[in-house]
Amino acid sequence: MDASAIPPIRSDELQDAVAKVVAVGPPFAVQPMTIRGVEYPAVFSISQVSLREVLALKTAENAGKELIVYNDERYTTGEVWARSMRFAHWLNAQGIGQGHRVAIAMRNYPEWCMAYLGIIASGATVVPLNAWWQADELRYGLTKSEAKYVVADAKRAEIILPCKDELGLTFIAGREEITGQDHRLKDIIADESLPTDMPQEPIDPDSDYCLLFTSGSTGNPKGALLTHRGVVNAVLSWSFMLEAMKILRPEIDLSPENPGALLSLPLFHVTGLHSIFLLGYLSGRKLVFTYRWEPEEAARLHREEKLTHFLGVPTMAYDLVKASQPGDLDTLVDIGTGGAKRPEAQTAFQRERFPEISASSGYGLTETNALGSHIALGDYATKPSSTGRALPPVTQIEAFSEEGKQLPRGEVGEICIKSPANMRGYLGNEEATRNAFFEGGWFRTGDVGRVDEEGFIFIMDRLKDMIIRGGENVSCLEVENALHEVKGVDEVAVFAVPHENLGEVVGAAVYGSSDLDLEALQNHAKDRLAPFKVPTRIWRSPTNLPRGATGKIDKKVIRQVTSENEPHFQRGDD
Repeated sequence: MDASAIPPIRSDELQDAVAKVVAVGPPFAVQPMTIRGVEYPAVFSISQVSLREVLALKTAENAGKELIVYNDERYTTGEVWARSMRFAHWLNAQGIGQGHRVAIAMRNYPEWCMAYLGIIASGATVVPLNAWWQADELRYGLTKSEAKYVVADAKRAEIILPCKDELGLTFIAGREEITGQDHRLKDIIADESLPTDMPQEPIDPDSDYCLLFTSGSTGNPKGALLTHRGVVNAVLSWSFMLEAMKILRPEIDLSPENPGALLSLPLFHVTGLHSIFLLGYLSGRKLVFTYRWEPEEAARLHREEKLTHFLGVPTMAYDLVKASQPGDLDTLVDIGTGGAKRPEAQTAFQRERFPEISASSGYGLTETNALGSHIALGDYATKPSSTGRALPPVTQIEAFSEEGKQLPRGEVGEICIKSPANMRGYLGNEEATRNAFFEGGWFRTGDVGRVDEEGFIFIMDRLKDMIIRGGENVSCLEVENALHEVKGVDEVAVFAVPHENLGEVVGAAVYGSSDLDLEALQNHAKDRLAPFKVPTRIWRSPTNLPRGATGKIDKKVIRQVTSENEPHFQRGDD
């Protein structure tokens, strides 16, 4: 059956299905609740306990099911939980628990998830550090978070080692041996003297469960404080929508038996961590890890592991569809994307090659626990430029004026999200926290758009000076600051350059001395920044960069001029 030919969902249909799922009761029962002074008409009742307790309930249900597959390694939910609880009790024995933060600095490995679950169960706050960060960025994250224990792999440990003593860090080798290691995770999780049951000290559901750093227009990453109640409401919302779809479109089976998904997105991002790992854990999905993104290998894994769901950035979805041969995706029911808008041409290409596989897309942010809107099936086919409706039953999305007034449907303004999944605030930055919300708990996304009469959201532009390269947020100011360090650079403007596969890549216009070496400029950026932040297209301006009426550099004019002229330097795997 052609998934795109399924009739679009009417608003009254959706409301009726939502009411039916809520009426069934736990785990989808909701109730009004006031959180941090904000009144919410609907909050999942089960979120009155911590994420640890919710995970424990699902562990009991799925203990014998395969959870993680990595190369020839296979772990059931029960095995992962037992190892994680040993780590939790070990942390408690070191005096680490509520009020403390523990960092993870490693690529995707099964041990990443075991460390993550153990930190949560101990009562401490987990701090997933971006594994693509370089030395200055990792130092900043560790300093800002005040995490003293770090679970690291060999590459990240090598980068962090110079500041280990200065910051008073304790290194826990996450998988292989690491330089400067104080403990090995594999020893801890195999220690049979440690309990495998859940620690019993209560955890306040409104306490911080996770500190995730998100790039912003201020240059340095901001640390979003996410609570247990927030993440539980986010993950349950996705599960809720699957239940609603069974009522709305029973002819399409989006929840097949023996579900499985590829985990190819980094776990230090909310999409990989919440939308794939946590949702997979709580719904009993098998998760197949990949060492790196290779489309042909991904297609093979889908065929051999009989995977049913895929979620990635648009580039990955396109790569998978293009690389797959007949038979590779026979068990796949949905290809979802997030992190950036999926080009309509890529969605059409999927429908042409695999019409029976649903195309879907989601919209959310780090600050909202990735919860926001969702679109699939006939809705996606008829409104391909929309990011969908707000996910029921606890999320509201509307457009607001600059003054913070909710706008009538159809009018263009800043897209704002109200949900119990919204972050508590930014770590150590009260001003940024105040500026992030309008009155009534509405989080300001920084995106400009409109909401139509049926509730569909259309994103049109961004208020924030941000580039989204293949789902990775890049702060223009941060890149500009790095380029300004190069001798001979007088003015710099960093901006998004459209790209067919990645959506956007990093471009830069520079004005400076006539002997400025643009290749050396890029090399400096490579030394200072994560690879995805490095400009791959650089234009040299013969005069001062254009300015607007206020004296600020006019990036709108720069984008126009550069779009009409080839870059003076272009290099990079983009």
